[in-house]
Amino acid sequence: MKIAIASGKGGTGKTTLSVNLAAFISENDKVVLCDLDVEEPNSGLFIKGELIHEEEKFKMVPKWVPDKCTLCGLCQEVCNFNAVIKLEKQIMVFPDLCHTCYACSELCPEEALPMVPVKMGELKHFQLNNISFIESHLDVGREQAVPLISQTIEYVEANFDKDTIKLYDSPPGTSCPVIEATKEVDFVILITEPTPFGFHDVKLAIETVKKMHKKFGVVINRYGIGNDDVLKYCKDNDIPLLAKIPNDRFIAELYSSGELIYTKVPEVKKQLKNIYDYILKLKENNKV
Repeated sequence: MKIAIASGKGGTGKTTLSVNLAAFISENDKVVLCDLDVEEPNSGLFIKGELIHEEEKFKMVPKWVPDKCTLCGLCQEVCNFNAVIKLEKQIMVFPDLCHTCYACSELCPEEALPMVPVKMGELKHFQLNNISFIESHLDVGREQAVPLISQTIEYVEANFDKDTIKLYDSPPGTSCPVIEATKEVDFVILITEPTPFGFHDVKLAIETVKKMHKKFGVVINRYGIGNDDVLKYCKDNDIPLLAKIPNDRFIAELYSSGELIYTKVPEVKKQLKNIYDYILKLKENNKV
């Protein structure tokens, strides 16, 4: 099973839920936790395992070879992302705009734009008891998270069989990185908070996963503040409400200290069990 923990905005508790749910599941089953928020991964603050593998990650971008080029301009015509620009006497390549589609390189009649590897980040694999923890970190200055997210998912798929439970701690928002992180999962957990901002953005997230035809449910974090708009919306639209994690200063103190919450707050453990039981029920009924 592949489960993504996502949200419409940052700061709603994706990492809190991801690390605690992974640790809870690991008490009885093997689980993979993968931090796909590659611009700011922080699950590793809570899962302190033994490093067993690390590797640099690269993406392929075109490199202009002046001696071969006839300045025909075809490369600029076929690039949909303005990553290749023809000037009067040269071709300019903007690596951070390149989406590695290979069009300019493959269609160049003079083979003047060979693809070369450019480092974009690194991947690390840790082991802590039953938890396999994978995180990737985008290098400072790199603008595209999607290629690194894609390669990180490929690493997980290549190293763990289909029966392993995989949790993907997704980036915030509803843009391309989130789409990449969730497009192949079986179920999406959308975590939000009962505030006007949380309500507004979780509706965007809900519309996104609906467009992707994904099964999903909602978790309310910091339950007890704000209002009941999220509750009412879920009820009116038949959206499964998986859990309500209480607003508690002690929870915030544990999180700020880099500690797991469910082991010290019984109500959180109860809510995690509700989430996991719901997912297992879907699996047993062959609905994911």
